[in-house]
Amino acid sequence: MQEEVAEAIAKRDKVRTVPSGSYALNALGLSTQIPMKIVPLTDGSPREIKVGRRTIKFKKVSPKNLLAKGKVSRLAIQALKELGKENISEHEEKMILKMLHTEDKATLKQGIALAPVWIQKIMSKALHDVEK
Repeated sequence: MQEEVAEAIAKRDKVRTVPSGSYALNALGLSTQIPMKIVPLTDGSPREIKVGRRTIKFKKVSPKNLLAKGKVSRLAIQALKELGKENISEHEEKMILKMLHTEDKATLKQGIALAPVWIQKIMSKALHDVEK
């Protein structure tokens, strides 16, 4: 429900959003924990909205963080940032790569180009798998 509220607010305000951190991990199936606070990154106004017992906190970030077109690419970039360069297990990487295989090749390339270098290296593996 919170996701729909966040999407509706973003659409109404004509802003871009990307799920961050623990929500991205959950959306990709890397975590079973459902965050009590959804924190979408946005190029709009920062603010907090209560939805029942949960909170949606829109966090303003640089527009560069919101440019990836692919839904999976956006989630993968945020999930990997949340895990951190040194904390990604082989299992987590495989799960992310499996999800990235569902994305269109051109969209995936665009997302890779926007990611930090260490994330580009991981995401590029999905691209090489597709080209084999």
